Amino acid sequence: MHVIQQIAFFVTLAIAGYLIRKRALRIISNIRLGKALAIYDRKDERWRNVVLVALGQKKMFKRPVPALLHFLIYAGFLIINLEVMEFIIDGLLGTHRIFAPWLGSFYTMLMNGFEFLAAGVLLACVVFLIRRNLLRVPRFWSAEMASWPRLDANLILTIEIVLMMAVFTMNATDQLLQGHFEHYTSTGRLILSSQLMPIFSGWTPDSLVVVERFAWWFHIIGILGFAVYITWSKHLHIILAFFNTWYARLRPKGQIHNMPAVTNEVKSMLGLSGAQPASGEPGRFGAKDINDLSWNHLLAAYSCTECGRCTSECPANLTGKKLSPRKVMMDVRDRMEQAGVSLEKGGPGLNDGKFLLGDYVTKEEINACTSCNACVEACPVMINPLDIIIELRRYVAMEESGSPASWNSMFQNIETNFAPWKFPAADRFNWAKEDK
Repeated sequence: MHVIQQIAFFVTLAIAGYLIRKRALRIISNIRLGKALAIYDRKDERWRNVVLVALGQKKMFKRPVPALLHFLIYAGFLIINLEVMEFIIDGLLGTHRIFAPWLGSFYTMLMNGFEFLAAGVLLACVVFLIRRNLLRVPRFWSAEMASWPRLDANLILTIEIVLMMAVFTMNATDQLLQGHFEHYTSTGRLILSSQLMPIFSGWTPDSLVVVERFAWWFHIIGILGFAVYITWSKHLHIILAFFNTWYARLRPKGQIHNMPAVTNEVKSMLGLSGAQPASGEPGRFGAKDINDLSWNHLLAAYSCTECGRCTSECPANLTGKKLSPRKVMMDVRDRMEQAGVSLEKGGPGLNDGKFLLGDYVTKEEINACTSCNACVEACPVMINPLDIIIELRRYVAMEESGSPASWNSMFQNIETNFAPWKFPAADRFNWAKEDK
């Protein structure tokens, strides 16, 4: 019987590994659709961001209550999954709680700690479900959060609740079986799961084995299924947040990255040092599709948590404009996914007649942006939607000459008068002269 379970476990592990690897390669391939970009500077600061922002969730605590609940789920789920290592070893070797005899009373203490964390995860998930579906926090009910995004969040929370319940059921029946079968090693008293023991106290040992094994298999398959599922879910940020915070932009938020081709042309026209001889035609100005963005922008789109903090802080969105920084990031990810699926099937990929600008993100949305960086400041994993919005606007302005008429007047004034206003530089201080 143990041999059959070992074979079944190995097959399950292999299937999950295959699916995760296949999906990971597709995500990497999608991200590589973006332009090359070298990021190697200020490594100490980047590692600090990984520790404080990705692992410590520093920026989440601007809103303390949801931050504490989220941290409880995040830390609890990570620590509880240390137990999965024992599951894997037991599954491969055909043993049961292999560490219990070695660790003795420390094992009991460790398992009780896992159970209290599991209870915390369960409580936090219930609270989050209530906030999303009963209290209806506005940022979870905006237009882009309909259908799949809303279902995705609810599914993850529900799955986590069910997995925690499976842990308690497994531990409760396991304790009852410890006096009947030698295979079930003593764990000592587990405080929380022992409260469920009266539910199973009248059951026969064989029935308890069925329940315990079912809960064990349900938990391990649930964990592996969860690992596969998150590669298709917004919960991919659990992994990619660490990469995104490391590669996040470290320049001051108000500093806009200039296009090298334009900078070189201006230097050449003004006779400044540093200008390079023009080599062929310059590439596309700005971005029309995802291949005009850098791979770093595309990584950020996959790292988006869809929490909506960026949109809830956006002044344009708060005044009723259509701009939603979260939607922009979701649109970039959707475009990547569509192109990736097409390429995987031998289709045209990005040559399908669709573009990020126009088919996903509209001019009305990007024109509403005030470039205030509120979305950048609000993001808990250091995503920069403004960079993408600016690249899209650059394309509209420089490739299509499609900016609003009032903007074009301003651009012309800056070009001729070096200021947004039409009057010459010599008259700028006239307002301060005494009226005679």
